[in-house]
Amino acid sequence: MIEKTRLALEKYVPKQAAPIIARWIHQAPCLFKISKSRTSKFGDYRSPYKDKGHRISVNHNLNPYAFLVTTVHEFAHLKTWNEHRTKAKPHGIEWKQNFKLLMKPFFEMEVFPDDVRQAVLSYLANPAASSCSDLTLYRILKQYDHPKNGHVRVEELALGSAFALPNGRIFKKGEKNRTRFRCEEIATGKIYLFSPVAEVFKL
Repeated sequence: MIEKTRLALEKYVPKQAAPIIARWIHQAPCLFKISKSRTSKFGDYRSPYKDKGHRISVNHNLNPYAFLVTTVHEFAHLKTWNEHRTKAKPHGIEWKQNFKLLMKPFFEMEVFPDDVRQAVLSYLANPAASSCSDLTLYRILKQYDHPKNGHVRVEELALGSAFALPNGRIFKKGEKNRTRFRCEEIATGKIYLFSPVAEVFKL
């Protein structure tokens, strides 16, 4: 069973990382789901609830380094929950320590290119950030994506520009609110917050 998991993971993470992730999934145990693409996050963790155990999902369309960083991020949440339940903050010192601990074997194996390694080390200094909201790490990881035709980042659009999501919903870019842009959905007039590096289609 663990061998089947390893082989499946090799499609998504650097090959030498797959056995470690497969072992974590079976030791937890954890329901590990390869998810559809989500613009607001790379992955998520859900703690045990009623008859459900640990659940982790990671977006299917991430490049191998982004997929691995996100997976380690979520397993650090799982480990922190096992040790502290709800007493620890989501990205507090306990999570930070566990993230460093779980990331260590991948550093020792030199899985990451130098620029990704340095960005991850810097990211660890700010435990309040996720890999999706830490713009420096996000931009470094995105360099290893395959180019996407027609995509632009929200931060590249002029104020007032219209853009569309893959599902067809259309928005107008507004002012920046601290770290995100306030964008109005044309059809409903509702305001949604978008990350500066969210990828959209310019209209």
